[in-house]
Amino acid sequence: MDSSRASPTAFNTADGLTLAVDVRHATGKPTLLFAHGFGQTRGAWNAVAAAMAARGCRCVSFDSRGHGESGRMPGGDYHMQCFVDDLLALAHAQPEPPILVGASMGGLLGLVAAGEVRPSPFRALVLVDITPRWETAGVERILAFMQAHPDGFASYAEAAERIAAYLPQRRERKSEQQLRPLLREGTDGRLRWHWDPALLSGDLISESERYQPRLFAAAAKVGVPVLLLSGERSDVVSQHTVEEFLALAPHARHRQVPGATHMLAGDANDAFTAAIAGFIEDLESAVDAA
Repeated sequence: MDSSRASPTAFNTADGLTLAVDVRHATGKPTLLFAHGFGQTRGAWNAVAAAMAARGCRCVSFDSRGHGESGRMPGGDYHMQCFVDDLLALAHAQPEPPILVGASMGGLLGLVAAGEVRPSPFRALVLVDITPRWETAGVERILAFMQAHPDGFASYAEAAERIAAYLPQRRERKSEQQLRPLLREGTDGRLRWHWDPALLSGDLISESERYQPRLFAAAAKVGVPVLLLSGERSDVVSQHTVEEFLALAPHARHRQVPGATHMLAGDANDAFTAAIAGFIEDLESAVDAA
């Protein structure tokens, strides 16, 4: 059996939603739990999860509530704590404390969980282009794109064109096959993004700003190994926010990925995967030496 192939499964949350989950190399070690960013799906991790599974790791990725194939909240009542609780439940459901690889929102959720819960639900953290304080302009750019097409697209080609304009650093446009998991066809025949529109219209976005004091406090209490990966061309993480985080968590390592923007896994997947693999090798060597 190909260990890098995803086996779809499901996970039920405490409040009755069903999360879509992919597991690769179910018997591998260590376990990596991948948490995507706001507006993404578990598909953002396909390449790195397949590569790490091929290296012998058990890889678990999931669609957050309101995203992709996971359930949506009745009435659109989304709150940050629900996302934190989902991540904790998934972590505790693994056969061992996983190494969390969290991008943007997924990394922030991981920081809260790792800083506030004892014993830590994670063996280690990989934070992907996110720090407790972020550059507002970069986040506003992301939200502007997410809000730009409420009426959807007439075709996959049109959606691919809009994505290419938003991500000019990418050489290849997304194919229809790549776009199918990201879009849903409505009764009017229009293609709309996979996420619940209520994620953008409710209190969740403003709530994330109010979370910053909690994020700073949590970051200062994280005791497990941490790797912060940032994109050289990121407009969400800056040298200032990186230095601020490293002052809070002086044991954390930082590595900048050349040429990458906020979308590290898609911009420079080989370098991104190599950085994660090297971090895990160091963790395993430390265990062997103990």
